[in-house]
Amino acid sequence: MLSMELASTDFTNTEDRLIQILTHIKQYNENVKDLLEGSHLKNNEDLEKCIFSLILLIHDLSKTFCDKISRTTESLQSTFHLLKGIQNKFKDFGSNNEDTHYLTSISQILSDTAQHLKLAEEQLNMVSTQYSTNQTEKSNVTRYETKEDFVDGSTVGKAITDTSQYHKASEKINLEEAGKCNEQCDEGVSAVTVMNVSPFIKTHSISPEDEYHQDLNFIGNTDIISGNEEHLQPLTEQIVNDKQQLNNIKQQNDSDSADSDKENRIELHVNSTEPNLSKQPMIESKHWTYKQYMLKSDYDKEQRLACFIKAPPLILEQIECRLMDDISSLVVSDSEELVSSVLGIWSKDANLKIPFPLSVSIPFNSRYRGNYKDVMVKANDENLQASYLTPNLLDGYHGNHKGSFAEVKVYKLGIFAVVSCLRKENFTVFRKGLSIKLSMDSRISLNYPSGCFNTSVIVQFKVQPIDTSLISQLKVKHDIYHSVVSSSPLVHVKQPSFQAFHKPVTVILPCPPNPEKKKQGEDIENKRASTATVPRVTSSHQIRAVSASVKKHGDNPTELLKLLAFKEDQWAVLDDVVVKNVQNGIVSFEVSEHLQSFIVIRLSSAMDNAHLLSFIQNLQDVTYSSMVNVILYRKKDNPQKAVFQVVSSKELNWEVLNLREAGYIGPPEPSEQIPLQEGEQIYLRFCGNIAASDGKTMANTFKLTFHCQRKQQLPLNLSVVDEFGNHSSQHYKGTVAIYKLSKEDIIESYKSSVTSDVLLQQRTPVSKLALTLPKMEKNVIRPSSTKLSSSDPTDVQWDNLLHWLAQELTEEDASLLVLSLPIRRSTIQLVKLKSPDNLTEQIYELLTFWKKSLPTSADKLRLLARHLRKSGRSNLVEALQTKWETNTFYQKPL
Repeated sequence: MLSMELASTDFTNTEDRLIQILTHIKQYNENVKDLLEGSHLKNNEDLEKCIFSLILLIHDLSKTFCDKISRTTESLQSTFHLLKGIQNKFKDFGSNNEDTHYLTSISQILSDTAQHLKLAEEQLNMVSTQYSTNQTEKSNVTRYETKEDFVDGSTVGKAITDTSQYHKASEKINLEEAGKCNEQCDEGVSAVTVMNVSPFIKTHSISPEDEYHQDLNFIGNTDIISGNEEHLQPLTEQIVNDKQQLNNIKQQNDSDSADSDKENRIELHVNSTEPNLSKQPMIESKHWTYKQYMLKSDYDKEQRLACFIKAPPLILEQIECRLMDDISSLVVSDSEELVSSVLGIWSKDANLKIPFPLSVSIPFNSRYRGNYKDVMVKANDENLQASYLTPNLLDGYHGNHKGSFAEVKVYKLGIFAVVSCLRKENFTVFRKGLSIKLSMDSRISLNYPSGCFNTSVIVQFKVQPIDTSLISQLKVKHDIYHSVVSSSPLVHVKQPSFQAFHKPVTVILPCPPNPEKKKQGEDIENKRASTATVPRVTSSHQIRAVSASVKKHGDNPTELLKLLAFKEDQWAVLDDVVVKNVQNGIVSFEVSEHLQSFIVIRLSSAMDNAHLLSFIQNLQDVTYSSMVNVILYRKKDNPQKAVFQVVSSKELNWEVLNLREAGYIGPPEPSEQIPLQEGEQIYLRFCGNIAASDGKTMANTFKLTFHCQRKQQLPLNLSVVDEFGNHSSQHYKGTVAIYKLSKEDIIESYKSSVTSDVLLQQRTPVSKLALTLPKMEKNVIRPSSTKLSSSDPTDVQWDNLLHWLAQELTEEDASLLVLSLPIRRSTIQLVKLKSPDNLTEQIYELLTFWKKSLPTSADKLRLLARHLRKSGRSNLVEALQTKWETNTFYQKPL
C-alpha cells in the first residue's frame, strides 16, 4: 500500500510539473509572437531571453517525459517479473493438478454423500417412529385377546384370523413405508439399500438378535401357540427367514467392503452421475519397473546401454529410444562439454496418456570434475529449446551395468543429454544488503551494501578458471601480449537488468602475482640468509637503511591492474575503476553498475586498450577450445583396414600406444595440431588413387564431431580406385585432406539445408596426410609350357649370400647401408610395412631389391663390397669374398 501511495504521489507531482512547464511555454510563445509581430525589432535582447528560456523549458519538458517513461518502464518490468514468478508458481502447482482434481472430486462426493445419508437417517427415524406406534397398538390388542377365556375353537380361530389379518395389514403398511424410503434413498445414495423387513423386526435401535428372541418370547407367552401350531408355523418361518436375510445382508456388506479394499476404487452414484475416480495410476506407481534400452550406432560393433526408464509396463512398451549423436553439435553450448550420448525419447502413440513424471537414468563418463564444474541433464524439445535438470548422480551398479548414471524426473519427452557445465550459484540480495563468498572459490567474494537495491534481487554466479598455460600460449603466438603477467578467473554474473546499483559493490578476486618477481624475491631472501651467517658489526644507521628498503608483497609500482568487463554485448576496459592489491595475489575494486562478466588482468607494463580487448577475446577462444590431432592408422596385418580418430594433443602418445596394441600402425603419422571447440566437426576427404568406405557406402568424405570428454573413432575400409594407376611406383598413392567446420557453419547447414560438400568446397584444408597402399603381387597361372624358369645357377648362391649378410648386420649397420645403396624411400617404407617386426627380413628384402635393380653385366659382388666399406663394415668384405668363392654359408637360426 505504501509503495502504491508513493507511486501515486510521484505521479501527481509529475502531472503538476508538466502543467506548470506547459503553462510557461505557452506564455513565452505568446511573448515571442508579440515581439516578432512588432513593427521594429529593437528589443533583441528580450527576444533572445525569451527564446533561451523557451529552449530550457522544452529541455525540462523532455527530461520530465523521459523520467516518467523510465518510471513507467520500471513499473512494467517489475510487473512482468512478478507475473512471471506467479506463472512459475502456477506451473509448479499445475504439476500436481491431477492429484488435486482427484482429491477435490473425492471431497465433493463425500460431502454430497454425507448430506444424503443425513436425509436418509431422518426419513428412517420417521418410519421407525410410525412402526413403533403400530407395534404398540398390535401388542395391546394381542394382550387383550390372550386374557379372554377361549372355550370353543371358533373363538380361537377368530382370534387367530384377526391376528393374521392384523399382521397382513401391518406388513402392508411397513412395505409401503419401506418402499417410500427406498425411493428417497435411491435419489441420494444408490449404494445404500433399504431392505423390506417384517413386522416382527423392530427399528434400527434394536439388534436383530434381540428382536429375534423378543419375538420368540412373545409367541411363547401366548396360549395360541399351544393349541394352533399349524396356524403359527408360517409366522415362525417368517421370523427365521428375516433372521437369515439379516445375516446375508451383513455378510454381503462385509464382502463388498473387502472387495472395495482389494480393488482400491471409490464408486459412488451422486445426483444420477457415476464418476469413476480410480486410484489405478497411483497404485501402479508402486509396481513401476525399470527397462534398459540397448542401442547400436552405425559405427559400433555391439549394442551398448543407452538409458534406463522407469514407468508402468504398458507405458514402457509404447516408449522408444534412439541415438541422436548426429546433432550433438547443436546440443552443447560454449562452456559445456558432452559426457554422454544424445538420446531421443518419444512415444509411439501420440495420444498416449503418460503418468508423468517418469524416471530416466542416462550413463555418462565425466573425466574432469571439480569445484567449478557441475553435471546436468540437458533436455531439448523438437525445436531444440533447452532446459536444465539437476540429476541424482549414481555411481556403481544400475541393474547389471556398472558406471556413473544421471537420474532425473522428466515431465515431457524429448532429446536428452548429460553435459558438464559451469556450476551455478544463486544468492538473494535483500534491501539490507548481503556479503557473498562463493563456494566454488572462497577467494571470490562480493559485498552488496545496505540500500544497493530497492527490492530483493536474485543474483547468479558462474566462474570460469583461467589456466596460466593458456596465457603463456597466447604470449608465444602474439608478441603484443608480452606485458600480460596473469589474470583472475572469469566471473559471469546474471541479475535483472532493470535493477540498477544505488551504491557501489565491492568485489574481491584472486589474481596471481608475477612469478618472476616472486622468484627474484626468493633469491634475495636466500642471499640474505647466507650473508646473515657471517658475523659482522653494523651501525644503527645501516640497520635503518636496510629496514627502510624492505617492501611489502605486491607493492610494485611498475605493475598495472586492469578491469575488463562485458556489458552491452561487448567487452570494454574500465579505466575509471581503480583495482587495488589487497594482499599477495588478492585484488579488490568497486563497481557502480551491473557487469555481465568481468576479469582482472595483471600487466608488467602499460598496454594499449585495443590489445587488451583482443587479448580477452583470444583468451575466451582458447579457453573453450582444445588442441587436437587427427590419426589415420592402418591394420598391421591388413592395410585395407584403417581407423580414423580425433584425439587431444595432451593424450596423443597414450592413444597412439593403445592403437599399436590393437594392431594399428602408421604411416601416415598423426596430423599437426588443430584447434577445435566443443561440438565442431572434422572432415576427411580422400583424394588420389585411394578411396574409403565406412562399411555402408563408398564415399570420399567422412566426419567426426569433437567432444573433449568423449572418444571419437570411425573404422574405415580403404580401397584402390584404379589398380593400374601409379604404375611407376611400388604402391598406390593417395591424399587425405582434413577440413574443419565451426558450429556456426553447422547451424547454418541445418537451417539452410546446405550439404557439407558445398561448405567444404568453400574452405581450405587445415592439414593433409599422405596415404599409401602396397601393391599386392598377383599369382598368374600359366600353362606348364610357358612357365619361366631360372637358368642362372648363381641366383641360389646370391640368395644364400644375401641371407648370410642380413644376419650379420645390425640395425645401425642397416641404416648406414641403406643410405649408401641407391634405394628409393618408398621402397624402404614398403619393406617396413611388409615385415615390420623382422629386421633380418627387412635387410634381405632391401638387398634383393638392390640386386634386381642392377644390370645383368654389373659386377654385383664388387659393388656390394664398396657399399659395405662406405657403411663402416670393411671387416665383412673379406668374409663376403670367401663365402662367395667357397659357396659355404652358415645361417643363424631365426
